[in-house]
Amino acid sequence: AVCNRLHRLDQQLCRWLLMSMDLTPGNEVLMTQELLAHLLGVRRESVTAAAVGLRDAGLIRYARGHIQVLDRAGLEHRACECYEVVRQEYDRLLGPPAGS
Repeated sequence: AVCNRLHRLDQQLCRWLLMSMDLTPGNEVLMTQELLAHLLGVRRESVTAAAVGLRDAGLIRYARGHIQVLDRAGLEHRACECYEVVRQEYDRLLGPPAGS
């Protein structure tokens, strides 16, 4: 909740993509802009603008509900500090994700 209030949408989107990739195999997330908007509590048009920014930076490829991460390190650099805090706490409580 604090992240959603304090950080830019592109940072939140990076955090969300990284967290999703931590829990699923591969580098692709199947998610519509509408669902992302709902999860992040913003308008779909805002998600579109944030995704276009990440795409133009060469971090993701996005087409019709398929988000492919091209540069994970770049996403980690662009994400807010909340990603690392949440990941470390998750690992402490439940152990690292399988395959990491």
